[in-house]
Amino acid sequence: MITMKTENPLLQTFNTAPFSKIKNEHFKPAILKAIELAKEEILEITTSNEAPTFENTIEALEFSGNQLDRVTSIFFNLNSAETNDEIQKIAQEVSPLLSEFKNDIILNKELFNRVNTIYQNRISLELNTEQATLLDQKYKAFSRNGANLSDGKKDQLREIDKQLSTLGLNFGENVLAETNRFELHLTDKENIEGLPKTVASAAKEVAKEKNKDGWVFTLEYPSYIPFMQYAKNRELRKKMALAFGAKCFHNDELDNQENVLKMANLRYQRANLLGFPTHAAFVLEERMAETPEKVAVFLEELLEKAKPAAEREFNELENFAKELDKIDRLEKWDAAYYGEKLKQKLFDLDDEKLKPYFQLDNVINGVFTVANKLYDLNFKEVFDVDKYHPDVKTYNVTDENDNEIALFYADFHPRPGKRDGAWMTVYKSQEIKKGENLRPHISIVCNFTKPTKKTPSLLTFNEVTTLFHEFGHALHGMLADTTYPSLSGTSVYWDFVELPSQVLENWCYEPEALQLFAKHYKTGEVIPQELIDKIKKAANFHEGMSTLRQISFGMLDMSWHGIDPTGIKDVKTHEAEAFEPTKLYPDVPENCMSTSFSHIFQGGYSAGYYSYKWAEVLDAETFEYFMEYGVFSREIAQKFKEHVLSKGGTEHPMILYKRFRGQEPKPDALLKRAGLIKK
Repeated sequence: MITMKTENPLLQTFNTAPFSKIKNEHFKPAILKAIELAKEEILEITTSNEAPTFENTIEALEFSGNQLDRVTSIFFNLNSAETNDEIQKIAQEVSPLLSEFKNDIILNKELFNRVNTIYQNRISLELNTEQATLLDQKYKAFSRNGANLSDGKKDQLREIDKQLSTLGLNFGENVLAETNRFELHLTDKENIEGLPKTVASAAKEVAKEKNKDGWVFTLEYPSYIPFMQYAKNRELRKKMALAFGAKCFHNDELDNQENVLKMANLRYQRANLLGFPTHAAFVLEERMAETPEKVAVFLEELLEKAKPAAEREFNELENFAKELDKIDRLEKWDAAYYGEKLKQKLFDLDDEKLKPYFQLDNVINGVFTVANKLYDLNFKEVFDVDKYHPDVKTYNVTDENDNEIALFYADFHPRPGKRDGAWMTVYKSQEIKKGENLRPHISIVCNFTKPTKKTPSLLTFNEVTTLFHEFGHALHGMLADTTYPSLSGTSVYWDFVELPSQVLENWCYEPEALQLFAKHYKTGEVIPQELIDKIKKAANFHEGMSTLRQISFGMLDMSWHGIDPTGIKDVKTHEAEAFEPTKLYPDVPENCMSTSFSHIFQGGYSAGYYSYKWAEVLDAETFEYFMEYGVFSREIAQKFKEHVLSKGGTEHPMILYKRFRGQEPKPDALLKRAGLIKK
């Protein structure tokens, strides 16, 4: 990193992010200066008198902008995990500048000419596999994003990209503000009937923080989900469900309908400019799925298998609810409540029985132990690494020979400045530079149940699988072993990136793994085999409806991005049509998912939501392979590490997968695991 004489900590040399030294006013000057430095590095490439070579052009381009990458990774993670009005304002100011800078590179004729010269002569260059992939990636970054356009069309592209960067930020800010502004304040004890003590205690803590009596419930997942699962008062469940489902759909200052329509149309215009019929066609050219048609076939095939099972499950649940409480019909705000009741009846299993065995600290140690048994990794908590919030934990990660593998950050609890959900991010990519293997700094961010004064953080089983999921992404980043940062870790096709995360969830269901960490927080008793058996039996509970739900999200995504959206005038009407093939519950006119569907309108999954189910096919086959040799088989783990986790995006994912698994993936293992076909 470039050393500069400056008071701005982001423009000084640093290894770990200097969070405690950073003030909000440092960000914009640092980003502007880093852009300036990156431009100088690009200018050095384009004005070179030497003939273009792989080293002086492709590698030089790859390693340019390092400081900008570091600064923006810090800034945008804080904008997701610890934001405030000032950071959001800065994001609005710098995002168009970053979009403009990106286009300055992609649309730079001199730079593209040098890249193109090397690309056209690639056969004679005797490049290794990773170098050949990097060259292909760099060439496509130009050719797929406007380098061959006329000057007039390049200007159009720049304007579209500027607008899209701003609209994406607006969308996300509105969702966060909408989530934060709703609360359900209850003072009558009758209204919390059915809620477990731990849930009620957490709500009482929230009320105290807000200087209120009684209990406060919010739309943050650790508050919303258990309320919907356990609250007996149906009208209050309805109130919560309507608030959750109507986020940014109120025709007010936080409404996202216009943002959705504008983004869908701008993405379509961008694709057309670049010679593609739709945004999905553009995106999927660089995915395992390859085309919108293949995604449609994939989703339709899953729909054919899942819908009959989902309809049976829905009818069973509705009959159960009618019998239990004499309701007229099953509504969306009944799903979690009666689903939990039915699960308890069928399996004698509920989250409140399980939570005492899943204290957060124990689960963290458990996932570390699993990583040690599979990949010889050791995790040691350290307290001298700068953090952006006291909740954040930091760990040094080493191998069996005490070699540095990674620095790992973990941030587990919800806060007003933190967006919903869970994600993994990178503060510093792994790369090999001047012969030195520079190790990565990896972070996961979650929103798990907070500890109270009386009780530590106890996780629901769903939160346990979420932790394992995000840690799977983290392993992909930690175990990276590539030369080039843009091919490192999770820098892979988006329908491949979920394989390491989803496959690790499987260990949450295995007795050999659960016995390592599922211990009662009071007694230390290991989770009884009886409960493990129930977890396994309940694993496929309502799998048909769950699969149908995921398919519906994938279809909604493709309905926005796989067509010409110019004729769409009403977001809700369009969404209802997209959901029709997967519809089970009566529609709720006040609700609209698209206006808060952050995955596709803010999180980078546009034309890619199908990839969760796609990766499940890969993960089911992968775990089936582990099970053949043993859940902690070092032999299979080593193969997975060697051919998948360490390789990043250095080769096409199908090549890597076949090298690991010995065959192309088939959906049979997934469908068997889900109970949708007979074993």
